[in-house]
Amino acid sequence: MLHGRLDPQQVCFFVETSGRELRNAKQERAQSGLPPYPSRYRVPREDRTTSTATPVSRLVIINGRILGAAPTITGIAIEGERILAIGDNRQVRDLAGPGARLLDARGGLVSPGLNDAHQHIHNGARQLANLELSGETSVAGILERIAQFARANPDRDWVNGRGWFYGEFPGGFPDRILLDSVVADRPAAFGSYDMHTMWVNSAALARMGIAKDTPDPAGGQIVRNERGEATGILKETAMELVDRVLPALSPAAELELIQQAMQLAVRHGLTSVQDACLPAIPFETFERLRERGLPRIRVRLSRIMVPGQSMADWEKRLAGYEDDAFPRRDDLWLRGGILKTFMDGVVESRTASFLAPYEGARAGQPDATGHPRWEPREFEAALLIADRRGWQVQAHAIGDRAIRTALDAFDAAARANGPRERRHRIEHIEAIDPADIPRFGRLGVVASMQPYHADPSKNLFEVWVKQIGTDRASRGWSWASIQRAGGRLAFGSDWPVVFLDPRLGLNTAVNRTTQQGEPAGGWIPNERLTVPQALEAYTVGSAYAEFAEGEKGSLAPGMLADITVFDQDLLSVPTESVLSAHVRATIVGGQLAYEATD
Repeated sequence: MLHGRLDPQQVCFFVETSGRELRNAKQERAQSGLPPYPSRYRVPREDRTTSTATPVSRLVIINGRILGAAPTITGIAIEGERILAIGDNRQVRDLAGPGARLLDARGGLVSPGLNDAHQHIHNGARQLANLELSGETSVAGILERIAQFARANPDRDWVNGRGWFYGEFPGGFPDRILLDSVVADRPAAFGSYDMHTMWVNSAALARMGIAKDTPDPAGGQIVRNERGEATGILKETAMELVDRVLPALSPAAELELIQQAMQLAVRHGLTSVQDACLPAIPFETFERLRERGLPRIRVRLSRIMVPGQSMADWEKRLAGYEDDAFPRRDDLWLRGGILKTFMDGVVESRTASFLAPYEGARAGQPDATGHPRWEPREFEAALLIADRRGWQVQAHAIGDRAIRTALDAFDAAARANGPRERRHRIEHIEAIDPADIPRFGRLGVVASMQPYHADPSKNLFEVWVKQIGTDRASRGWSWASIQRAGGRLAFGSDWPVVFLDPRLGLNTAVNRTTQQGEPAGGWIPNERLTVPQALEAYTVGSAYAEFAEGEKGSLAPGMLADITVFDQDLLSVPTESVLSAHVRATIVGGQLAYEATD
């Protein structure tokens, strides 16, 4: 282990830095005109360092465009699981010594490891064994793919998949008769691309025991025709009826699929993922993966928060959650401490909650403004309890009413329970009322958004915009406005709703265009971000959203060596080239988790 501190001109310092030396180094860095180190930089505790008696791995990155550093800073020295120093090529090579492994970035951007602030790694892993339909753009194509998959898997009890878009079907929804035409011999169930609607066949309805007199579950809907018969469409919590009868995966099969999902993540530059529940996964499952030394990626798990229970029962549930989650709040590999809840559904199925009726609906009509999951007073009461016990809460809120209800409750919790670092989050924020944009900054609420949801494709214009009208649609995914008003952004994918590749989200965030570059100039161009701003949301912004920005999300000595290396300098190429960049290497905890072959 190297000791000491470099000359200020070398613009780097070592892990064993005292508080006084850290302050001096920060001052010298500011005087040299370099970006500051993270505001919550913490000198590593003794238990985070490696004993000099224990051999540690060393890795050196050279010839990189280091995000956040001056152009002369081209290298990073890594020792063990942390960044040892940053500097020019010669400096970092000299520091690491002759036994270090060398990674040549070849002029590509070297970024803090990408952190997907909102995805469903458990659900996504399960879907790897099923049929993916998101690439199909016609009803005929969807049916043919399902028929082929059924023929190729004759021994499966259920035919499963996901990914169909509402806009491909007349009226926005398929039905059981259509699915029966290609799978009639056994149950079949296919989730919509947004995971808020399930399309099932007649055999699946029979397996679930759904009849004319089956009541809708709380928070969901079994869609029926004029004769009262189920059409084969299950909305929101009604989808859980399928989950209850699906064959369970064996523990070994589940671990294998999660391992595949983690491999997929590191191949696309992800070093951390924050799982947004649904289904909740036990902490022990990931502990077993860690014990096996399988592909390493940092994971944060959430626990579910639902309406319809007494506050006494809610307290008991939280106490049970805390036994597993709270001891892991500062774990570097498997974190806990956050609750996930749903305030509403989605625009496409008219279950997102709005202040004014959907297009074509009249005030007073049933469901004219959507389906709020919580009554506001009940949510506020449940939130106050969770907040008082020290929980962070992330609330799915897509419509303007749902967003406002969540913000109101977060405001009430802060006033009732007093000041602390809460960092409550709102997820998605698709259609916000202008009056609520500055509230994110004022209340310290994190805007956790998934840029690729705003892909200006056929589904967006033919379904999403038509449901709410052009005025509300003009405020779609207002991430730049939230940031300009002082809000903190955290970006993710929502995988498997859309693919986890961060380049898709980066393209939408900075260009507001499809992958084909349409529309010219971007959809709602005033909401475009710069590449550095978008990368910040995917790195330190996402780390901030999980109280981890003192450990990861920035490139500085002492920080975890979680690093994504691209094959292009994303800061100098045209923004339209973001999609053509590839991940050259992914480093997690100082280890090469992925390296592209030339």
